[in-house]
Amino acid sequence: QVQLVESGGGLVQPGGSLRLSCAASRSIVSMNPMGWYRQAPGKQRELVATMSSGGSTNYADSVKGRFTISRDNAKNMVNLQMNSLKPEDTAVYYCYARVPWYSEPYWGQGTQVTVSP
Repeated sequence: QVQLVESGGGLVQPGGSLRLSCAASRSIVSMNPMGWYRQAPGKQRELVATMSSGGSTNYADSVKGRFTISRDNAKNMVNLQMNSLKPEDTAVYYCYARVPWYSEPYWGQGTQVTVSP
């Protein structure tokens, strides 16, 4: 069993920045990948960014150049630095992790990000 707990969401003006963090309840070394998805009202959940255990990254086209994902294996955390935020980035952001011993991914409870003047 893995618990993922997100933090760092909130209200920010367009052009602003937020840093999301996801703390795992156990070592993330074998978690592959870890990352972030988001879901806006009335829309399907979509990939934002993922990072493999080897450090390879994958970003949605809509966030490339603005968001940066990172992993801290020592702290069992994955982070998402979000810069130049836009109103269309408004969504609930979910931490995500796949582990070798379970076929389904683990999800956090989500954290709300609202970008508004």
